[in-house]
Amino acid sequence: MALRLSPASRELLDLQSGVIARWQIAQAGQGVRLVDPQLHNGRWQPLYRGVYATFTGRPSRIALLWAAVLRAGPGAALSYDTAAELDRLIDKPGRCIHVTVGPVRQVTLSGRECHGSAPKIIVHRSARLDQPRHPARTPPRTRIEETTLDLIQASPSIDQAVAWLASACGRRLTTPELLLSSLTARPRLRWRADLVGALTDIKDGIHSVLEWHYVRDVERSHGLPRAKRQAVSRAGGRTRYLDNHYLEFGVAVELDGHVAHPLDSRWQDIRRDNASAEAGIVTLRYSWTDVTAEPCRVATEVANVLRRQGWPGHPQSCGPGCAAAPA
Repeated sequence: MALRLSPASRELLDLQSGVIARWQIAQAGQGVRLVDPQLHNGRWQPLYRGVYATFTGRPSRIALLWAAVLRAGPGAALSYDTAAELDRLIDKPGRCIHVTVGPVRQVTLSGRECHGSAPKIIVHRSARLDQPRHPARTPPRTRIEETTLDLIQASPSIDQAVAWLASACGRRLTTPELLLSSLTARPRLRWRADLVGALTDIKDGIHSVLEWHYVRDVERSHGLPRAKRQAVSRAGGRTRYLDNHYLEFGVAVELDGHVAHPLDSRWQDIRRDNASAEAGIVTLRYSWTDVTAEPCRVATEVANVLRRQGWPGHPQSCGPGCAAAPA
């Protein structure tokens, strides 16, 4: 006998990639007793307790995400790495599915309730879920700004936190202004001052944590002139972008965060530097270790080159033991 589902139930199945929860069937005005025969006959399969795939075969990733958020109950939202996966802030799916629920909802998950390929669910709790939850996107998830800030709060270091900001803006998923607005709305936030400063620098054009370290620890801390970030250069008949271009003095500072530099990429850098030299641009190139471990030395070298190119200033000491000194 063909299963007769109500129009409301069919609409849910179309929206939810063929997944439905027991509580949804009841809300749709249909008896939940129809579930057991479908499971017994193998037409449906359980994914989590009270959540079913209404088809046979391996569930898709999106079906599993729907199943996890439905298992957490009405009003829940995918969050953290899982919301980042959906909005393409993260490229690789995580092994667990993160779900955030409101402050009063109790979700008890047993280790035995995952069936087949259903991943483990990690439940977070938020007292203000109505604000971070996106009003329209499906499956339900947190807004990209809130997802980014959640990942920042779970980060082990400020470098990883800034990397999330740079990635969210660099992939054009959000803007520094929207992130700053969400950041301001959170009363408790680690590294608040550094994050606000990093958003200002990202708005100014930095694309990576290494560039942020250069701006903060080399240029700003030592009183160097402000470079133009991601400046367009058409040297050698080709268009390229300079990480830091001191246009007035004809100096560029390029940053390379790769630990291992492939030979082909190295020769590309050399060709670009040669083209810049032909256009009258002196190029200095620094690695992650240079900028993060010896910012004072880097500042001194950049200052010396800038002064030879006409900068009238002097590098400033960033603190006790600073190696930077007037050229």
